[in-house]
Parts: sequence; C-alpha cells; structure tokens
Amino acid sequence: MRRRLVRTVLALVMFAAATITGTVATAGTAHADACYTWNRTLRQGDSGSDVRQLQIRVAGYPGYGNVLAIDGAYGPATAAAVKRFQSAYGLSADGVAGSQTFSKIYALQEADCSPAHFDFAELNRCNSSWSGGAVSASTARENAKRTMWKLEAMRHALGDQPIRVTSGFRSYACNSAVGGSSNSRHLYGDAADLGSGSHSLCTLARQARYHGFRGILGPGYPGHNDHTHLSHRSSRFWSASSCGI
Repeated sequence: MRRRLVRTVLALVMFAAATITGTVATAGTAHADACYTWNRTLRQGDSGSDVRQLQIRVAGYPGYGNVLAIDGAYGPATAAAVKRFQSAYGLSADGVAGSQTFSKIYALQEADCSPAHFDFAELNRCNSSWSGGAVSASTARENAKRTMWKLEAMRHALGDQPIRVTSGFRSYACNSAVGGSSNSRHLYGDAADLGSGSHSLCTLARQARYHGFRGILGPGYPGHNDHTHLSHRSSRFWSASSCGI
C-alpha cells in the first residue's frame, strides 16, 4: 500500500510539472517513468529493445496454451497479445502500442520494473540473493520479473483478487532443503508456487493456461495437492488431474 501511495504522489507531481511547462506525455515524448520509458509508438514490423520490453509486459496475454516469444520482433503474436492487454483494461484494442497502452503499463509497473501486485521479495523467499541456482543471479531475477508480469495478467483476469505466492527462486541449497526435484524450474527463477486463498488451487491451474505458462502442476499431480506450480519450460506439461487438466 505504501509503495502505491508513493507512486500516486509522484504521478501527481509529474502531472503538475507537465501542466506548468505545457507539455503532454505521448508515445513520442519522454514520460519520465522510473522503470522504463517508451519513446515511440510500436506496431507490427517494428523491432528493438523497446519491443522486447513491451513483450515482457504483455507476455501474460498470449492466448490459450500459447507462449509469447520475448525476441524484440513485433509480429502477429505480439500484436495479438497487445490487443488482449488493451481489451483487458478497456482500451481501444487495435494491437498498436501507443500512448494509452504505455500509460496503462506505467500505472502498473513499479520503479524496479515489477508489476503493481507482485514484488521480487515474493519470488525469492528462500535466499538472501539471486545467486546459487542453475543460472546467473541476473538471469534468475529477470526470469522472476517475467513470471510476475504473467501473474499480474492472471490476477487481473481473476477479478483483481490477491494471488498468494508461496515459493519462487531457489538456490541449489534452498531447493535441497525443501525437498525440490534436482531439475526444478525454481532453480532458474521462472517458477512460482501458488497457495489457495482468494481462489482455489484448481481455479489457479485452469486460469494459468491462458497466461503463457508451459508448466502447470496442481492437485492430483504427485506432491502438488497443497499448491499449484507454474513455470516456463521448453515444452508444455500440464497435469492437475483433480482439476480436469
């Protein structure tokens, strides 16, 4: 709540400054966002690091069973994901990322580039740093960020009710201590275990199919009756027999 209040105050200050100077933020004008600023309208055919940054924010909108490639190329799949993002937030769904789309992203992201309703501490409860896993610390943290943006999309689709993350990145030592598998995706930072709360574990497992998770394990899969496990993996593996998956 406190960090949301700080963002609101900063937004009001920025708006006041823009009013005084007579400037208006657009897709082609620096927005002064603390995380990342887009300086051009993006559409199919564009490419670059700004497209890649957009893809991370809309990766939770790939459509049922799909995964959006974070490759910096604005192709049909990215345009479709942008359309779903726009529709989810009541924007004109044209698949073109302009000022309205970026303004909504700015409102959703924090200064550390995590989405509004999840933070890095939630995705790293078991370690003092992001090191000690199967990838570098910077890669593990980046993977966690991408996972959080998918969870943000899932949370919004489920009525903006809280989603409880019980486990995220694990070092090898931490993974061993909690009895994780030797090839766990938690070691890569791109897995999240969700506990029941506002939604049942089966509701979470079913909804995750729409938000870019190749790995979904839940009730009915051995060792997963008390949580739903979501991850990014090289091929799809969904199993939650108690949920009809």
